[in-house]
Amino acid sequence: MTIEAPMTSEDELVEKAARIRAALPEGGLFAEKEWRVSPEAFPLSKKEVKSLEKLGELLHRFQKTCDLIYRRSRKGSLPGWIADYLDRGKPQWLLDAGLSSPLTDVVPRVIRPDLILTESGFTATELDSVPGGIGLTAWLGKMYSEVTPDASIVGGTDGLLDGFGSIFPQGEADILVSEESAGYRPEMNWLAEHLDGDWQVHSAEDYEATDRDIYRFFELFDLENISGGKAAGVRAAGGDGFLTPPFKPWLEEKMWSALFYSHPLKDVWRRELRDANWKRLRDLFPRSWIVDPAEVPHHAEIPELGIQDFSELSGFTQTERELVLKLSGFSEKAWGSRSVTIGQDASGEEWSEAVEEAIDSFDVSPFVLQRFHAGKLVEHPWLNPETGTIEYMEGRVRLCPYYFVSSDTGKVSLGGALATICPADKKVLHGMTDAILVPCRLET
Repeated sequence: MTIEAPMTSEDELVEKAARIRAALPEGGLFAEKEWRVSPEAFPLSKKEVKSLEKLGELLHRFQKTCDLIYRRSRKGSLPGWIADYLDRGKPQWLLDAGLSSPLTDVVPRVIRPDLILTESGFTATELDSVPGGIGLTAWLGKMYSEVTPDASIVGGTDGLLDGFGSIFPQGEADILVSEESAGYRPEMNWLAEHLDGDWQVHSAEDYEATDRDIYRFFELFDLENISGGKAAGVRAAGGDGFLTPPFKPWLEEKMWSALFYSHPLKDVWRRELRDANWKRLRDLFPRSWIVDPAEVPHHAEIPELGIQDFSELSGFTQTERELVLKLSGFSEKAWGSRSVTIGQDASGEEWSEAVEEAIDSFDVSPFVLQRFHAGKLVEHPWLNPETGTIEYMEGRVRLCPYYFVSSDTGKVSLGGALATICPADKKVLHGMTDAILVPCRLET
């Protein structure tokens, strides 16, 4: 009789990771994309999880305040330069549609910030109004709850599914995915198949509207190529049907982090957010500026940069360039880190070219400048499929919590959180082949 040796700790980790890899839906969850599979969810402290749970309501309030500030600027009760920044490069019909009476006070019902886990807490680099990863994170939450039943997965087994379903009054909807976003169609198909009720994924280009609610998974800059989605959004703006995220392009600009720091708007933010919330957001959002080439008076400087013209950024030394340049929005280059330049990572020539591009594009596609906050180093296991062994990777973490605004109660719930752990030498943290993607769990 053969007596099998007891399974070692590493054997258990290999088996868990292998089960997760083997359970991936046929065709994957992202088109032509892979990631490193880990046997363990990413641990967050009790304090960090509580912070995430409270953050959703705060960000929802922030988005409603952004919408209010924009609408007041368009009406003239706040300075016109606010709307002037946010309207750049956008067709007038789209701006007018977003101000229609059925969309008054309407903001996105899915909220996903990109959070960098730093030594001092979280830094929010941006808010994504049309976030990918919902289906992926839902699948990961279910799988890791099954494979590691003792782990307290943030959001629970079905938090993403329950949360997404709650944003529609009827508990079902059509999900419109564009060709531009086609890489995410597999995860949206999986999501639709596992939600309660009648959920259907459609091509945004060919969609013929019915009386069903709609979830928009396409970018507004691409509307001229998406006749079906465009028609559905126009109908919703006219009061015929419900669509989220709404056709409000100003809410999808990254420059809100810079407007949040604008001194002339300080009292408005504090009044609308309330002082405690304003202070919490000051700790969350990195210092940001809109790259505006307008002339600064001779006796003044751009706050905290010590310059009078953004062209002077080109002369910053590498140690002075703890800064990030990126498009604010409404462009095919404004998502997926396509326009991001990290000052310390770039050569002097590359940085100068990025600065010049940001200044030159101001009239149609403004750029945002942000302080760079480095993520703290962590170590996490992953299964090397070539050797069949567990290895440990040192990396930095981007956290993506998913919040859902209930159509019934208006309350905001945390459905789950995705951790993207990137190799330590990577400055831009996003999904990549050599990143580990796992759900978050409460640390024990």
